[in-house]
Amino acid sequence: MKNLYKNFYFKTIYLFILGVFSSFSLPPYNFFLINFFTISLFFIFLIKEKENFKKKSIYFVFGWIFGFGYFLSSLYWISYALTFDEVFKFLIPIGLILIPSFLGIFYGLVSYFFSFFLKKDNISLLLIFSSIFGCIEFIRGNILTGFPWNLFVFSFSKNTEFLQILSFTGTYGLNLICISFFLIPAIFILRKSRKEIFFCLFLILLSSFFFIYGNQKLNDKNIIIKKDNDFTIKLVSPKIDIEMFYDNNSEVKIIKNLINLSKPNPDISTIFIWPEGALSPLNLKDIKLYKRLFQKNFSEKHLIVLGINDFIFSDKNIKHYNSLAVVDRDLKIKAIYYKNNLVPFGEFLPFEKYLSNLGLKTISYGYESYSSGKKRNIIKLQNENFNLNFLPLICYEIIYSGKLSKRKNFEIIINISEDGWFGNSIGPYQHFTHSIFRAIEEGKDIIRVSNNGITAHIGNNGLIISELKSTQSGVIEIVNFNEEKQTFFSQNGNKIFFYLLVIYISLFFFINKKGSK
Repeated sequence: MKNLYKNFYFKTIYLFILGVFSSFSLPPYNFFLINFFTISLFFIFLIKEKENFKKKSIYFVFGWIFGFGYFLSSLYWISYALTFDEVFKFLIPIGLILIPSFLGIFYGLVSYFFSFFLKKDNISLLLIFSSIFGCIEFIRGNILTGFPWNLFVFSFSKNTEFLQILSFTGTYGLNLICISFFLIPAIFILRKSRKEIFFCLFLILLSSFFFIYGNQKLNDKNIIIKKDNDFTIKLVSPKIDIEMFYDNNSEVKIIKNLINLSKPNPDISTIFIWPEGALSPLNLKDIKLYKRLFQKNFSEKHLIVLGINDFIFSDKNIKHYNSLAVVDRDLKIKAIYYKNNLVPFGEFLPFEKYLSNLGLKTISYGYESYSSGKKRNIIKLQNENFNLNFLPLICYEIIYSGKLSKRKNFEIIINISEDGWFGNSIGPYQHFTHSIFRAIEEGKDIIRVSNNGITAHIGNNGLIISELKSTQSGVIEIVNFNEEKQTFFSQNGNKIFFYLLVIYISLFFFINKKGSK
């Protein structure tokens, strides 16, 4: 019994280390080759342990340990948001452990369900492991508001050629295939016949095809049509310190800073985009107190897209919204969008009626929970100065693959964000990566404007056209952007993932039916 516990102790450390090492495949490191070792070794470990542990529940523990190490190392930055308010600082150790502990459950389920198939042949094991893992990751990305963070496919975020296939498969579909790719070394090590070598070669050829297709697409100048505009779009990244949001006397200073960076030219038709968070001390009602400041600096040829709070009186209650508003020089609202997908604990407090009695509140500026918007309409700016239809997204909403909008009559995606809650960590880089994936999936340019994060113009092929690092303040000017017809994925959405899953499962049953004969 002592040897068993001693052995289990070392196995625990081994799996934890595999999970931690795997996290370095993610942005900003992107050492994707690591996954060929760590995921293969994890896969081999589960297969080899079938003789040592008969109880299926132990496999859940194995998967949970691997997942705990993976998420602890890759999501530690979330706890940084708890450092801005004394009320939350006691929660830092809890948040640091609780989040990866919860997410590790999903990987525990992967191992648990996989343990029922351990007596199958190696190719069948690869197919079923990939299917279970891919399915669980899809569930993780959609259940309980969804947390599609740090899928293994994100390790390829700097390999833009490889990612072009996203326009067909989508993120979850490519994640499913990538898990299979990462298992190639395991199948080669465990091989018992030539057919397994041929299967490995097929997967290598398939991955090579993705690179060849992507390279060809990026070099095909006929695919992308540039639209020249009669107006300029300015992305304004002020890098205003979050600490200023708690200073009630900082409003004028912040607005003047934004205006100075914008450098409005009264003769040039311009859309200025100010990020989420920059005007946190204000709301749409308060900002009208500074109307003269706007009138003095902007002209009739200008529109300002800004992230700002808003509130509405409803049934004797006040509803607060995180919003994206389009206003003119007189601060008249031309369009407004209320954020649909809110961040749990960041923008709303789950079970607020009960948890608020324990002294808990939301992390973001203001102590009330935001209300979520009910729909996401395309914002159309059409007059003598502008002709632009765009899809508005606020911060976290960019992470949801296949769920941006059912309507496709927009030319670009505008995503405003505030990543200052996560400091100088890997968090802003991981957040930015999702924008690259959405651009390729939807076939649309993405304009991303962040206060304390990465501001960029991303082409519809995922290439970064212009960028301001998370430590840089400044302005990006855009005079044209790319146009492309709808992609296969944008037309079909996450149905593609389920089609691929059916193919995997069908192959599994075909191989096993043939083997039984």
